[in-house]
Amino acid sequence: MVERPRPLPALLTDLACVVVFCTIGRRSHAEGLTVTGIAETAWPFLTGTLAGWLAARAWQRPANLYPTGLIVWACTVIVGMLLRKATSAGTASSFIVVASITTAVLLLGWRAIATVLARR
Repeated sequence: MVERPRPLPALLTDLACVVVFCTIGRRSHAEGLTVTGIAETAWPFLTGTLAGWLAARAWQRPANLYPTGLIVWACTVIVGMLLRKATSAGTASSFIVVASITTAVLLLGWRAIATVLARR
């Protein structure tokens, strides 16, 4: 039987998913893959992820899809986009759609896999 994730590894997984999303985005737009560049792109979304963890009290049930995963995902996108808008970074409609889908696959995907494995 697979043990459900503990809070710290789950938080680190969420943060890693956001960094992966930002790295893929920078690569697909031929932006530099430097630590500074990735951090510049990622910080609004990482802030949103942390806000989601607080809003969901995710440390209590970090691997739950609902409500934890959905709240973390929604905060990641909403707070991330609001911070990007506040700092004059891009928030085109197509970017919002792509960011929403990609972060949903990543942030909800690992939770879905963890749930399936925990049930086995």
